This record gives sequence, C-alpha cells and structure tokens, in this order.
Amino acid sequence: MSRENTEQYFGHDHLTVIEPVKGWRMLDWRELWAYRQLLWVLTARDVKVRYKQTVLGAAWAVLRPLTTMLIFSVVFGRLAKMPSDGIPYPIFVYAALLPWTFFAAAITSSGQSLVGSSHLVSKVYFPRLIIPLSSIGAGLVDLLVSSVILVLMMSWYQVGLSWNLLAAPLLIAGVVFTALGIGTLLSALTVAYRDFTHVTPFMVQIWMYVTPVIFPISLVPERWQWLLYLNPMTGIVEGFRSVFLGRPFDLVGLGMSFAVSVLLFVIGVAYFERVERRFADVI
Repeated sequence: MSRENTEQYFGHDHLTVIEPVKGWRMLDWRELWAYRQLLWVLTARDVKVRYKQTVLGAAWAVLRPLTTMLIFSVVFGRLAKMPSDGIPYPIFVYAALLPWTFFAAAITSSGQSLVGSSHLVSKVYFPRLIIPLSSIGAGLVDLLVSSVILVLMMSWYQVGLSWNLLAAPLLIAGVVFTALGIGTLLSALTVAYRDFTHVTPFMVQIWMYVTPVIFPISLVPERWQWLLYLNPMTGIVEGFRSVFLGRPFDLVGLGMSFAVSVLLFVIGVAYFERVERRFADVI
C-alpha cells in the first residue's frame, strides 16, 4: 500500500489490513504460533468449564472409561467369551478404551466448538483453527488421568512394564493428530450443515464397533486385516495395547493407519481453511 493511500486511513503511516485469502490454502503454522497464548487460555477455559459445579469433578475422566470397561468385561468378556489374546479381558479392553474415549470425546467436542464459540468468531479475528484445537487439547487431561488407572490395573493383574512405554508419546501424538484432522473437518461442516450435530454422535457409536476395541484384531482373517487398518484408529488402538501390554508392534498396520490419519488431516485442514472466511457470516 502506498503512502498516499495509507494517509487516507486516519493519517497512519503503518496499517495492517486483514483480507481473506482466495482459493485453497494450507495451515499457517507461524500464525498459530503467534496466537499460542490464546490457545492456552481457551484450553484452560474448556478444562475448567467441563468440571465446573460438578460433584465428582475430574473423577469423571476415570469413571467413563472405567464404567465402559466393566460393562464390556461382563457382556463381551464373560457372557460372549470374547477372546483377548491371552490377556485378562478387563485390561485388554481398557488399554483400547484409553485412546478411543479420548478420540470420541475430542471429535464430538471439536465438531461443536465453532458453533459454541460463535460470540468469538463473529467479533474478533484470530486463527479459527484454535477453537477446535483447544477443545481437543482439553481432552488430554482426561487421557493422562485415565492412564493412571491402567497402570494400577497392570499392577493388579501382574502385567509388567516394558520398553514399549517409550513409544507412548508417539501414539498420543498420533491420536491427537487424527482427532484434529477429523474434528476440524466436522467443525467446519457443522457451521454450514447443523445436521452434523446429530450425525457425529451416531457416527462415533458406529465407528467404535469397526475398531478393535472390544475384540482382538486376530479375530479377523489375516487376509482381511488390512481393511481394518484403513481405519486410522485401528493402528492407534493396537499400538496402545502394545505400549502398555508389552506386545510387539505391527509396524505395517501402524504405518497404514498413520498414512490415513495424515490424509484425513490434510483434507480436514484444507477444507477448514477453504471455508473459514465464511464462518462469521453463517454461524
């Protein structure tokens, strides 16, 4: 902008003009980093609001996967006699429920995050991706708290720790990455099509039964197992079991699931950035 044009804006020599970028664009990491304090504030807000004025507080982070584990252990472990690859069924299913509970809660909350923060979106500029990202970050607290229960269960069932635990940060990053890609896509779709408010919980429920949470992947014939690994959560769930239960990693299957996660992340962020400029108008 020339000086002559700049002086038309109240005589200021330095002026920042924010304009929407046309066409497709990918994530601006530098802009996200510049707003990192806002991300931290919104994440802390979501954590506080989640357990504000509750009797049990953060105990809900443990009760949800623990109660689900008990129900699955009775119904599928005892009554249906579901195999668990020689591992006690309660700890077998709880190790899978850790990433799944986080993932399900993350994409549900992030999918509704933009609509729930419409008062921010329509009034002030900041990278909109921070909103679904903060809702996903809040779930990490629940994941860490729930992991403590798994360690106690391992002690009870005399399952020893192994060097596989060193891969835990990578698996946690993987489930966060997957949830961010899908949650970002759902949040953008929910702004335009409010039907996704009802579609998302139904989709999550169906998704769990095509993920090896309640059954071992060995139950599926080996020639068809690759189809399961096209589900990005399959590799992550099996990876969590390997981390905590000391089983060998299926690197091929894990690689397939991570590749699908990356693809979903690219699609989700690209679509989000494409329609971001219209959020304030339609929300």
